[in-house]
Amino acid sequence: MDNTVTIKGYSHGITVILNPDTDYETLKQKVAVKFRESAKFLGNTQMALRFEGRKLSGEEQIELLNIITRECNLNIVCIACDDETEDGLFVRALEKADLSPSDQTVSKTLQNARFYKGNLRSGMEMTFEENALIIGDVNPGASVNANGSIIILGSLKGNAVAGMGGNENAFVLALDMAPVQIRIAQTIARSPDHPARSESKEAQIAFLEDGAIYIEPVSKKVLSERTI
Repeated sequence: MDNTVTIKGYSHGITVILNPDTDYETLKQKVAVKFRESAKFLGNTQMALRFEGRKLSGEEQIELLNIITRECNLNIVCIACDDETEDGLFVRALEKADLSPSDQTVSKTLQNARFYKGNLRSGMEMTFEENALIIGDVNPGASVNANGSIIILGSLKGNAVAGMGGNENAFVLALDMAPVQIRIAQTIARSPDHPARSESKEAQIAFLEDGAIYIEPVSKKVLSERTI
């Protein structure tokens, strides 16, 4: 029996257990075969994905995620961490914002999203061709850019550019919204030099309306007004 790649279920999704002794190129082929053969059984549900068995870089995780989504019909909403303190981060983060992956705007955004798990430190810049889901913080001096919308399951304290190609319907959503600068399409909003202090953190969304960028608390009503 080939145990190079094993798929197991857990509370929020599936765990992919990878043999630590298999070279990475062979592993990619085995992952493709495993999920191709399991596609009918797995179906097309939304779930989180977790890797175990070997240490993967962020780029390797993204590459394996793309292979999995190519070979089956699963809608992977996030790459979860194998640390118990972070397990289910995506689900808990959406619950905090009173949202769920089934909400229409969230669901449509995630269907075309590319994922990154980790904090963006000062000097780091990431660009996404479609929508972006960052599971971590965007720290001061870092920036995330996307042709579509940006969802940050963490703090936005750096720069964010959504709708790079001119998409005025794009938005930026963060659990802790304290950016240096947000740009949507060609419109730019900067934070004040001395922002007001707030003890409570709540998920907020930045969107473009009537030529100006507005930042409001996330609600189902606000999301329902966004056109993807």
